[in-house]
Amino acid sequence: MDPVLTDPTAVQTAWFCLIAFMFAVYFVLEGFDFGVEMNLGVLGRGDSERRGTMLSTIGPIWDGNQVWLITAGASLFAAFPEWYATLFSGFYIPLLVILLSLILRVCAFKWRDKLEGRRWRASWDVVHTITALLPSFLWGVAFSNIVAGVAIDENKWVTTSVLGLLTPFALLGGLVFVMLFWTHGSLYLVLRTGDPLRADARTLAGRTIWPTTVLGAVYLIWAQLTVSHTALTWIPLAVAALALVAVIATNRARRDGLAFIASAIAIAAAGVQLFAGLFPFVMPAANDAAHSLTVANASSSPHTLTVMLIAACVLLPCVIAYTIWAYWVFRHPVTGDGSDAPETLLARARRGYRQAFEQE
Repeated sequence: MDPVLTDPTAVQTAWFCLIAFMFAVYFVLEGFDFGVEMNLGVLGRGDSERRGTMLSTIGPIWDGNQVWLITAGASLFAAFPEWYATLFSGFYIPLLVILLSLILRVCAFKWRDKLEGRRWRASWDVVHTITALLPSFLWGVAFSNIVAGVAIDENKWVTTSVLGLLTPFALLGGLVFVMLFWTHGSLYLVLRTGDPLRADARTLAGRTIWPTTVLGAVYLIWAQLTVSHTALTWIPLAVAALALVAVIATNRARRDGLAFIASAIAIAAAGVQLFAGLFPFVMPAANDAAHSLTVANASSSPHTLTVMLIAACVLLPCVIAYTIWAYWVFRHPVTGDGSDAPETLLARARRGYRQAFEQE
C-alpha cells in the first residue's frame, strides 16, 4: 500500500465529514444571497426601489449565513493545520480576493441606504453585484483545484502559480458555481417577493436553469471521471442531476417551495460529490503522489480532534437551531407590511429579533 494512503482514524474521518458538511451548508445558504445580488442588475435594472426590495429579502440573514464560512474555516485550521497551511501557500491571492470582496460586501449592505440619491445607491448596487459574482467564481476555481490537485513540493508548499490555477476544469467550476447560485437566488426571490418581481424571478429561473443543468452535468461528470477516487460518488452526482431536473419541473408548475428545495439539494449533492471524491486526500499533489496531503497525515493530534469533536457536538446543534429560528422569523414576503401582532411571548420574541436585525 502507498505509504501516503494510511487509513484515517474514525475521529479524523469525522472531522473531514464535518468540514464538508459546513462548507455544503455555507454554499446552500450563501448561494442564494449571492444569487439575489447578481440579480440586481438583471431584475432590478433601472429601478432602485425594486433593488432595495430584493436586498431586503436577504438583509436580516446574509451575515448569519457567513457564520458557516467562519465556522468551516476555523475548523479547517484547527482540525487539519497542514491542509490549511498548504492551501494558503498556493491559494493566498484568490482567497484574499474572496475575503476583500466579502468585506466590501458588508460596506455595501451597511452604507447603501445611508444617503439619498440614485447615483449613490446605484454605485453600491454595482458593488453588490461584483462582490457576489467574484467570490462565487473564485470558490468554484478554488474547490476545483483542491479536488483536481496542484503541484506540491516536499515542504508541503503549493508551487502551482496563480495563473496555473486557471485550468479549463477550474474555469468551468467557477462558471458552474456562478450559474448555480444565480438560479438559486432567483428561486429565493420567488419565495420572498410579490408580483411583478416574483413573476419576473420565476421566469428568469426558468431560463437560467437550462444552462445551469448542462454546465453542471458536464462539470460533475468530468470531476467523476478524472478526479474522483471512488465510484460511490456517482450517487450524489445522480442526486444533483435529478434535483436540477426537478427544479425545471417544479418551477414550471409554480411549486415554488419545492423548486427552491430542489436547487438547495443540487448544491448540497454537488458538494458531497466533490468532498467524497476527494477522500482520503485533502490536497492531492499533481506532480508527485508522495507529497499529497491526506486526512491521515494532515490532521491535528487525536486528543485535539477528540476535544474539538465534543465541543462541536454541543455547539453545532445550537448554530443549526439559531439558523432555523432566524429563517422562521423572516419567512414572510417582504412586500407585506409584516406587522405581526405580538400576542404571545413567542411573537414578542420574534418581533424583538426582527427589530434588532432588520436591514436599516
